[in-house]
Amino acid sequence: MLISNVVGARPNFMKIAPVVMELSRRKIPHRLIHTGQHYDEAMSKVFFDELGMPEPEAHLGVGSGSHAQQTARVMVAIEEDFLKHRPDMVVVAGDVNSTAAAAMTAAKLGIPVAHVEAGLRSFDRSMPEELNRIVTDHLSDLLLTTEESANQNLKREGITDSKICFAGNCMVDSLLRFRDRAIEKRPWEAHGLSPSHYALLTLHRPSNVDDPFRLTQLMDFAARISYRVPVLFPAHPRTSERMESLGVKLPERVIVARPQSYVTFLGLMARAQVVLTDSGGIQEETTALSVPCLTLRGSTERPSTIEQGTNCLVGEDLDLAEDLVERITLGDWKQGSVPPRWDGCAAQRVVSAIETFSPRASASGVH
Repeated sequence: MLISNVVGARPNFMKIAPVVMELSRRKIPHRLIHTGQHYDEAMSKVFFDELGMPEPEAHLGVGSGSHAQQTARVMVAIEEDFLKHRPDMVVVAGDVNSTAAAAMTAAKLGIPVAHVEAGLRSFDRSMPEELNRIVTDHLSDLLLTTEESANQNLKREGITDSKICFAGNCMVDSLLRFRDRAIEKRPWEAHGLSPSHYALLTLHRPSNVDDPFRLTQLMDFAARISYRVPVLFPAHPRTSERMESLGVKLPERVIVARPQSYVTFLGLMARAQVVLTDSGGIQEETTALSVPCLTLRGSTERPSTIEQGTNCLVGEDLDLAEDLVERITLGDWKQGSVPPRWDGCAAQRVVSAIETFSPRASASGVH
């Protein structure tokens, strides 16, 4: 058996790294393909180094572009790799363009596809990630889910039980592996902050950072809450440039920093008083860390972080978000619990499912 693991963007790395380690431990032949969707060394290579992932056997270097351009470039480049190496299964993770492109290419070549983090749904098709999730899931032969809502979503969409494996959350495998090391680094000190006495802000969705009015609103919100709790905002350079072009002025208590490495950011997140984000993965990580989280968008594909965890969806209501920050700083917030199978053993279940996968059984509904 030869497994081709495909990554392309930062969220993929934390999900695939434990799977790669477990494949190696079991001596199952595998290759790592990096599409290069995230190509900046500070945002890609450092993640490989920290996670202990091997250098990719293939680096496709597709770079940036529109959704169509990026997807097409991945498909063209990865088809050549699949034809050359003839993997027995392609493993993809998450919901980025590389995920859907690799799944579509493999499916057209008749190669079974396993989707790590299958079944998540925001029910908002204006999100490109939602379309990638749906396409990938319906092309996949083995759907490896992280929470019970994902299992139910797939069944409602007509996917048979035999294709679904409730494996748990591989990203939490990485988090638990590196959490103590991340906290020991005390990364908040580099910004003059004290543990549990700062807010951590992350923004990357186009609806938040590409809309000048919305971005200005969010920066005004950050400025207001900074008088209650200092705000650390690791911003993508492109977002910083947009803020500068808009003439955004922030008080000193809003600290704009460059993007952080995985372990550094994990340490910052683990000791934040509150995290404000539009990231899906960070909703999960804060729940795993028992850190209060406010999600700055109108939908979430990870309902377990709200129903069981420490997350709250605030949408565009920044007045509500400001009130909730005040509550959190006063110690008034739900404790939350960690969802089932977010236990550091998800990759073991993923690889066991891959080892026992039978295309014939999956197709007949007896796997």
